[in-house]
Amino acid sequence: MKNDLTNASLDQWIDRHLAEEPPRSKSLVMTIFGDAIVPHGGLAWLGSLIELLAPFGVNDRLLRTSVFRLAQEGWLVSQRDGRRSHYTITPEAAQRFARAFRRVYAAPHVHWHGSWTFVLGTNGLSAAERTTLRKELLWEGYSVVAPGIAGHPAGDAEALDDLLGRLDMRGKVYVVQAAQLPGVQGKPLADLIAEGWDLREVAGGYERFIERFAPVRSLLGGEVSPRQAFIVRTLLIHAYRRVQLHDPQLPVELLPEPWPGAAAYELARELYLLTYAAAEEYVVAALRREAPDVAGAGAAFFERFGGLH
Repeated sequence: MKNDLTNASLDQWIDRHLAEEPPRSKSLVMTIFGDAIVPHGGLAWLGSLIELLAPFGVNDRLLRTSVFRLAQEGWLVSQRDGRRSHYTITPEAAQRFARAFRRVYAAPHVHWHGSWTFVLGTNGLSAAERTTLRKELLWEGYSVVAPGIAGHPAGDAEALDDLLGRLDMRGKVYVVQAAQLPGVQGKPLADLIAEGWDLREVAGGYERFIERFAPVRSLLGGEVSPRQAFIVRTLLIHAYRRVQLHDPQLPVELLPEPWPGAAAYELARELYLLTYAAAEEYVVAALRREAPDVAGAGAAFFERFGGLH
């Protein structure tokens, strides 16, 4: 009886969440690819995608439109085999895709070593190139700290080099690392945080995530079906990803205290641990209905959130 009540309550929470915050289908396809399909080889037949998206109210027509647009944008590539078609992430998008999802599952423990990464010397670029570079740097968490200068206190060199490569801008801008000059009483570099980022929106996003998903803890105490576990895990990662990928990933020493991102990560980790195994049953069953030889999740899957036990 207790399990029946738990399942009914969990179904009510799922229905309420989907009614109040229905996920956009195209974004949801990306979440399911990254969280559920990539660990099993990254390929999904259309029939399996239809089955995986159906619990979220995404019908056949809407799914076809979403994957078509993602293919147009260079994220997915499709192949046909007779009347059937399957989708995979394009080689060009795979590295960027993998980096974004690794970030989702990683603990927010970036530390500051006292230096900044600056991208400058954009005067030689065309107006269109400057606009594109600025947009991409902002997406990577950089801030425009002065005209023509973008900076970050914990810049990821690999991600920045990949960004410049994608934009064909290697060798066109200066990329430098700078630290406070000893013996000179300048303004502390740490003060650039307040000038460069307004963290209130990001903090608010984390707080709303916690408010929305904290009640799920008690609803996962009993037996949960694979379908329910898959829905909760997907909604969890979809919501967390949306907030976390807008987080500039500043070093913990430069964040306000208490920072809700830390609590949001712990909640996401806890709920993922409670749902991942049962959810995998649902994912594997859906994928193998169209491709019986689909492999189990790879080793990298079990490294998520510091290790799945």
